[in-house]
Amino acid sequence: MQESTTNAITSTSSVGAIAMVAGFCTLATGSLVTGVFIITTRHRYRELARMAQNLDRVLAGERDIKLHDMNEGELAILSSEIDKVIARLHLTVDELQAEKLALSDALADISHQLKTPLTSIAISTELIRDRLAERGNARDIVERLRLVQRLQGRVEDLVAALLKLARIDAGVIKLVSGPVDASELVRKSFEPLAIAFDIAGVDFSSSVQEGSGYEGDLSWSIEALGNILKNCMEHTPAGGRVTLCVTQDVLACRIRVEDTGPGIAEADLPHIFERFYRGERGRAEDEPSTEVNPAGVGIGLSLAKSLVTAQGGTLTAENVRDEAGAVTGAAFTIVFFKTVV
Repeated sequence: MQESTTNAITSTSSVGAIAMVAGFCTLATGSLVTGVFIITTRHRYRELARMAQNLDRVLAGERDIKLHDMNEGELAILSSEIDKVIARLHLTVDELQAEKLALSDALADISHQLKTPLTSIAISTELIRDRLAERGNARDIVERLRLVQRLQGRVEDLVAALLKLARIDAGVIKLVSGPVDASELVRKSFEPLAIAFDIAGVDFSSSVQEGSGYEGDLSWSIEALGNILKNCMEHTPAGGRVTLCVTQDVLACRIRVEDTGPGIAEADLPHIFERFYRGERGRAEDEPSTEVNPAGVGIGLSLAKSLVTAQGGTLTAENVRDEAGAVTGAAFTIVFFKTVV
């Protein structure tokens, strides 16, 4: 009887020991699997994070980025596919840049080819006009020749503006960044237009806050502001006025140009900076829509917008209204922010 009891106890102890060993083995296996899973997951997350960092570097403009140095299968496949996409995007960017440069070079060649005949036309027209003026019996023809000369000058301006726009689009023009004194900017922008303002009978006045300025490119800022002043002059009737005001605060330098012309039609405001766009108020009231008007071809404001934007500034247009709400002119505002808000 005692022997059977002892055997039962021994058997029970053996079963308990086996169960304990099995439980320990299960726990050890589970811990090992969990540890391997955690280590593998951390590794995958590290590789995914590295891949994300590489993609951020690609978006920032870097090109020498390799994403196919992964060891795991699915990540290696994903990395390889991303690398192919990036390579294709780089190729597309290179092709677009090459096309822009080709267009810029083509326009430059065309402009140079046009200079010679345009100069010859200008000289010949001037000689013919002088000869007819000496005779004194062909006043109507002399007036027509003067119109031809104005149109010829407009064509030269158009070709030059197109060339500048093409160079900006192609990224050929490299803007420099330096301190721009607002007083110098206003003076140099108006000087080439002073005679044109006198001939048009339009007054000009300016007010510049002392010490105002911003970080930008002076020469191209002069080009942009000059185009705005010229546009305001061309759309202001004789006896009108163009006013320029420069102010500065802790956030930005603001340049505002106002005229006393007919203003901008509400339908034209969203399109005023589009290339070759001329609204209904861009023509004289007695000018048919089919007649060539040398007063503007709708490219000066577009060029000004491109130059201001390239320097990190903004250019907006609006109408000036009196207390009764009537339009009394147009206004253009250039803002160069000192800080990003």
